[in-house]
Amino acid sequence: MRRNTWVYLGSYSLSLLGNGIASVLFPLLVLATTGDVLAAGVLASVTLGVAAVVGLFAGVVVDRVNRRTVSIVSDVLSAGSIAAIPVVDATVGLNLAWFVVLGVVGACGDMPGMTAREALLPQLVRLDGARPGTLDRLVGVRESLSGALMLVGPGVGGLLVWAFGVDAVALSVTAGTSLAAALLTLLMSPRAGDVQPGEVRAARGVRGVATDLLTGWRFLLGSRLVLGATLVTAALVAVIAALQTTVLPAYFTDEGLPELSGFAATGIAVGSLAGAAVFATTVGRVSRRAWFVTGMVGMAAGFTVIGLLAAPWTVLVGAVVVGLTQGPMSAVLGVATIEATPDENRGRVLGAQNALVLAAPAVSAAPVAAIASAHGLTAAGLVVAGLVMVTAAVALLAPAFRSLDAPGRMGRADRPEEA
Repeated sequence: MRRNTWVYLGSYSLSLLGNGIASVLFPLLVLATTGDVLAAGVLASVTLGVAAVVGLFAGVVVDRVNRRTVSIVSDVLSAGSIAAIPVVDATVGLNLAWFVVLGVVGACGDMPGMTAREALLPQLVRLDGARPGTLDRLVGVRESLSGALMLVGPGVGGLLVWAFGVDAVALSVTAGTSLAAALLTLLMSPRAGDVQPGEVRAARGVRGVATDLLTGWRFLLGSRLVLGATLVTAALVAVIAALQTTVLPAYFTDEGLPELSGFAATGIAVGSLAGAAVFATTVGRVSRRAWFVTGMVGMAAGFTVIGLLAAPWTVLVGAVVVGLTQGPMSAVLGVATIEATPDENRGRVLGAQNALVLAAPAVSAAPVAAIASAHGLTAAGLVVAGLVMVTAAVALLAPAFRSLDAPGRMGRADRPEEA
């Protein structure tokens, strides 16, 4: 791998590290401030709903502006929104309204950055020589790093809770990692974020934006593979978000072990790290379809174990199983989606995908929290497990995922004659 790829992976890792820490501290901070598990679910729904809307327009920006620049600005904005939390706490005091405001500001930074990093992946592959299997290996390495940082981030979050309690000051670590990610991205060649010739659309104003949005949605809804991958990802993100923002923090708090809320996420990360590493080393030897089937079956089993909430240690074991099978499956869906999407539409398609993926937890978080509040945490956990089992059954029977190993789906930028 060349310098641009190393810089990309480093920046991606720093951003994800901060997100991992915040994923533990933020829900616990909301619970400590409001004392209401339903408030945490409402906050998650509101901020994720805003993020979904921002994701729609982020794709339009990413297809018009240098993607490296978008990534840098997004990380700076995210750092500012997190750094403001301890300031607000020390001056006027935190409440649910402030959590919503700052969460919305953070979403406005996170979504464009997420879309930009995804959209520039094929350009990194081209700058690195575009050898056979390069994209698979890069996505596999990125998923391994994702697992490692999801392991370190929530683990650090759990240690901070154990050592210092739930304190807004601890979120300053997240702000620092986001700022460091922005500074590191400055070392990446601007060419890595270039919007390729033919990608820029001349239409401007409201009509131009509407046309760009329609283009992204038309492609997403017209591709069974891309749409199917998006819906599967959205369902899994929805259940994980519901668990991490409401069910698990409340469960471990009731058990007198709030720090384990972070270590449950760490369990997912441990498995994801191992699974993605195996995927990266077996490119070309194990079919994508085999990894997909293994992932869906394994996640259904793992989420069932978690949803039963039988004991803290069984929840942690279930989390490891989820991560172990999710890592390779996520890599498979990521590569297949990149190959199926032309470069000139990638930002807008990713924006549409992100909108759907983030709308799912925005819809699920508050209802799951309401079930937990009215019928108990176990009932909420079983509902989450049932959603995963239904998703797995439908995905395994869907025709769109039967040809994951079919050749000839690379985006048009890899085949200039079709651009």
